[in-house]
Amino acid sequence: MLDALTRLLSPAQARLLGQFLRFGVVGAGGFLVDTATVYALKGWLGLYGAGAVAFLTAATVNWAINRAWTFAGQGAGTALHRQWAAFLAFNALGFVVNRGVYAVLVTVSALCADQPVFAVAAGSVAGMFLNFHFSRTRVFR
Repeated sequence: MLDALTRLLSPAQARLLGQFLRFGVVGAGGFLVDTATVYALKGWLGLYGAGAVAFLTAATVNWAINRAWTFAGQGAGTALHRQWAAFLAFNALGFVVNRGVYAVLVTVSALCADQPVFAVAAGSVAGMFLNFHFSRTRVFR
């Protein structure tokens, strides 16, 4: 099915779709890192502190994998620490959306407070589109 879809797209659109799908796969891995970190730290830092640390951890892992795979060869002339900082800075809006959804859900939903995986998932999806746009147009160009 994906092959048939890519035949309908221009080469540029097919590359964009491929990048977006790779970005989504990386994001799914980041979701696992994010969730594992929340569960590991929630007893020590509480749900909000664990959520903040988890986001930073997952964002760093996502930056590294996106650099190596999703946007391979793009932005290669940028120093690693500058690119990582740009990734975090340009994804700040995605962070606000992601953790805003997370915070609202763990505050108003007993299910999400008890099982924060649902809040992490909702926040991840909400921030993904902004993060892809900024990564593609600002960080890895």
